[in-house]
Amino acid sequence: MTDDLLTIPQAARLCAMSRGTIWKYVKTGEINAYRTPGGQYRIRQTDFNDFMQRNNMYPRAFHEPDNHRILIVDDEPQILKMLTAMLFRDEYSLETAKDGFDAGVKIMTFKPGLVILDLIMPGMDGFEVCRQIKTNADTAHIKVLAVTGYDSEENRDKILAQGADAYLTKPLFKDNLMQTIQSLLDAENPNTHRVSG
Repeated sequence: MTDDLLTIPQAARLCAMSRGTIWKYVKTGEINAYRTPGGQYRIRQTDFNDFMQRNNMYPRAFHEPDNHRILIVDDEPQILKMLTAMLFRDEYSLETAKDGFDAGVKIMTFKPGLVILDLIMPGMDGFEVCRQIKTNADTAHIKVLAVTGYDSEENRDKILAQGADAYLTKPLFKDNLMQTIQSLLDAENPNTHRVSG
């Protein structure tokens, strides 16, 4: 796939719709498309982004820079709810994931600038999620803020060794959280921030 053109199947995958549904939008003119000399339809990425934005469709953040997108990963629904409420009014585009596997999918589709990552989760834990983010050339630039209710020197050293950019302990306090997030997203150099809470 080039940066500028999408096929019907590629557009369908981007918004989790069937090819038939995307084809319907193309035929009705809701999605601008053109035909190649071979008779295939192609959609310009900018036209598709506009269509998704007009319809508030996922992913919502195509037009926002990475540093406005935050993925919150935690297996506790109340923590997801609390963090979403804290960050909602600060004009970040937010997504949540309930476990490490869900996080992997959201990282590739939502393309966050920052992942707020719980360490202790069933299945794939935060240590492994962080390792996968930081060892993949396509995602290594993503900032990782590790958070845990199980503070220990071992956990702190282990997650920082996996490449986490900052570390905070639960309970999270809004002022400290917001200051840490801002410093990570505003950073213009690759040096990591070893913040503890």
